[in-house]
Parts: sequence; structure tokens; C-alpha cells
Amino acid sequence: MKKRVIASVLTVSMLAAALTGCGGNAQTTGETADAQTQTGENGAEVAQAEGNTTASSGELDLSGTTITFWHSMSGVNGEALTTLVDKFNAENEYGITVDAEFEGEYDDAINKLKSSMVGGSGPDLIQVYEIGTRFMIDSGWVIPMQELMDADGYDSANIVPNIAAYYTIDGQLYSMPFNTSTPILYYNKNMFEAAGITEVPTSLEGIGEIADDLVEKGGAGEALSMGIYGWFFEQFICKQGLTYADNDNGRSAAATAVDFDSNGAALKIVSEWKDLYDKGYAPNVGVGGDAGLTDFSAGKAAITLGSTASLKQILNDVNGSFEVGTAYFPSVAADDEGGVSIGGASLWAIENQDEVKAAATWKFVEYLVSAESQAYWATETGYFPVTNDAYNEEVFKSNIEQYPQFQTAIDQLNDTKGEYAGALLSVFPEARQTVQTEIENTLNGRQTPEEAVQKMADTINASIADYNLLNE
Repeated sequence: MKKRVIASVLTVSMLAAALTGCGGNAQTTGETADAQTQTGENGAEVAQAEGNTTASSGELDLSGTTITFWHSMSGVNGEALTTLVDKFNAENEYGITVDAEFEGEYDDAINKLKSSMVGGSGPDLIQVYEIGTRFMIDSGWVIPMQELMDADGYDSANIVPNIAAYYTIDGQLYSMPFNTSTPILYYNKNMFEAAGITEVPTSLEGIGEIADDLVEKGGAGEALSMGIYGWFFEQFICKQGLTYADNDNGRSAAATAVDFDSNGAALKIVSEWKDLYDKGYAPNVGVGGDAGLTDFSAGKAAITLGSTASLKQILNDVNGSFEVGTAYFPSVAADDEGGVSIGGASLWAIENQDEVKAAATWKFVEYLVSAESQAYWATETGYFPVTNDAYNEEVFKSNIEQYPQFQTAIDQLNDTKGEYAGALLSVFPEARQTVQTEIENTLNGRQTPEEAVQKMADTINASIADYNLLNE
């Protein structure tokens, strides 16, 4: 086990060095990159075997217990999380104290975890973004959240199914969803009305069909402001109902290669993207999930794509200068019949061979996903509530009344089937960077869409092979 973990850490260190500066903002979810590990089912077995600190908190004296919680929430999100932590410390009946520490962006936090675990000084709980899931499972450092829930009799049915699906492997929930988002389409209602457009397009093809009217009649400087972002690429694959990688998107076993080249998903995406660019409908506005938001908020672009967690920021930036509408994330073609995958992060319990701390950690997690906490969290940040009962809280209902645009995100999530949970990939950070680079090179005329897809597949497959070989 130690040999495999050390090899994993070394691999991650090399990837991190190559990707320095490529991480996203911790407030933009789904949405940042990490360096991960993958050994498939072996890792899951190790995690189950070692994550055995599952005594019920009702059987233990938790008074005076301090647990360390590493997170990556800053700005408004960080303030909301601090409020929750302070409330728990002041009011919990168990005498537990949570020492919450901001560890920088998601990349920074998970890289610190890798270093600390080798030295045996890791936290009790850590927030890890969704593409860190495969690494965390395979590391052998975690107590599967399912074990803590079962030991305390927590009803997992309360977790929103389409959110739980991403973090559930082999029927076991490995981490607790916490800050969850999906991508949606934002549009300028004033421009649509001026252009005489009454229906929001549901696909990139559809956007192309109304682009001229948006510019010529609606007054838009550009029809679509879409950042070059690997998360969007992954969502366009989900919307086609196709897989990113083999072995059921890396869920039935460790992925050994991408699927998007052989199933045609990537070529369809890059070709349509290039066509919109060539026609002047979707200019290159930069790389990253937030790259397209500036032109939209400034009233230049009629449409943009972004995370649900960006809604309040967009509304603040627009400041009433036009009416913001929201719609489902578009497919590539009108006849695509897929769904969306979540982004964001979840909470992972670390195995520190201390049943008291493990029980205390669970009590804090249980508090964070309570109806009251989740309703507050969603209202303050724009993330989804991850538990069903939070949607019935008055504070959340009032927030929806004030920001009806957010209902779009809820409806989209509910309409998505579980098979679109998204891929688990050992080298996702590098893969996202590769995809972004090749899309940008294609838009700039340096290669054809066919060449771009081939380069994506070759580069990512080589990384997967190297990684899997190192971690056999």
C-alpha cells in the first residue's frame, strides 16, 4: 500500500508541476483542476479495508474533541462557511470544536493532503473537488462516508439522488456532497425581445440559427460568449448521452482510455464550436469557466454558459441594466438526448485511526448537510442544497422567489438521469488542460477538428497508461 501511495504522490507532483497556474477559482465549481490517482477497484477495496473507524457517536464521549477541517472556500463562500463552523462550535451538544483551515484553491488543498498523509499529519475532514474523487477512493486514506452514515443510522435517501450518484461507486457513497453546481445557459432577455426571439435555443446548432438576429436586431456585439473550458466539453459529451472514458466512464473499473474519440462525441463538439467561431458567433473570449461571463455581464454578449454558482455574481454585475434569463445547458445538436453532470466538491473523512475523532467528524458533516445548514448555504452561495429536506426550508423558498432564475438549475438537475453522473478519471486535470489547448488551437486555425480530437485522445491515453503502469 505504501509503495502505491508514494507512487501516486510522485505522479501527482509531476502533474502539478506541469499544470501550475491552471487551477480555477475555488468559488467556481466543477470547474477547477486537480492531479489524481487511479487504480480502480483495488483502491476502493483498500479504502474499505482501512476505513474501519465506524463506532457510533452515541457510544463515545466526544466532549473536548477538536477536529481539523481543510477547505477551499474563499470570498463570499468562505464567509458563509465560517458562519456555519462558528455556529456549530457554539451550539453543538457534544462539546466538539472544529478547527477550520483555508488551504487555498482545490489544487493546493489536495496537494497538501498528499504531502501530509505521507508524514501522518493529515486533517480529519477535507473538502475535495469532484474530479479528485478517483484519487481519494484509491488512496486508502479515507473512511467511506457510507460507513459513518450507517454506523449512526443516517438515512442516505435524504441526499438528492442525482447529486449522490457522482460520489457513489460500487453502491457505496464515498464522500458527502457539499457544494454542488451544474452549468446552465444565461441569456439577455432584453436582446432576445428586441430580436423578436421568443424561444431560448436548446443546442449550439440552435444558437447558430438565431445568432444573426441577436446581433442585427437585438443589438448584441456577439451572440455567444463561451469560455474554452474542459468542464463544458465534458458536459457536451453528457448531453449527447455518451461516455468520456471506457469502463463505464471509469466507474465499473479504472479507465484505460478515453471513449470520446471512438464514439464521435468529441468531433461533433469541436466541429460545431469551430463553425460558430468561424461565423463570428462565438469568438475566443479566453480559457476557463469564467472567461465568458464578462462580456455577458457588460451587455455585449446575448448568451453565455456558466456554473449555477455564478448566478448571484452575474446578477450583481449586471446590476439591473438588463433582465437575466436562465435555461438548461445546451446540447450540441437539437436531437441529442443526454443530461448534465454535477461539479463542485464534497467532504471526505480521513482515516486517522481515532474512532472518537471519526465520530466527531461525522457529527460535523451531519450538521453541514442538515436542512437548516444547507438552506442557508444555498441561499448565501448559489450552490444546490444537497439534501431533500433543505428545499422545504422557508429561507430557501424565499430565496427562490427572489431569484427565480435558480429554479432552472433545480429543474435541470431533477430532469437528469443517473447515468450522466460524469466520468472518474485518474488524470482529469491534465486531460482538461489538453482539451482546452487543442480546442483553442483549432479555433485559431492551427489544426482541423479531426486533428484536435486525435491529439486529445493520444495525449490523454498516454497519460492514463503511464499512470496505471506506475500504480499497478
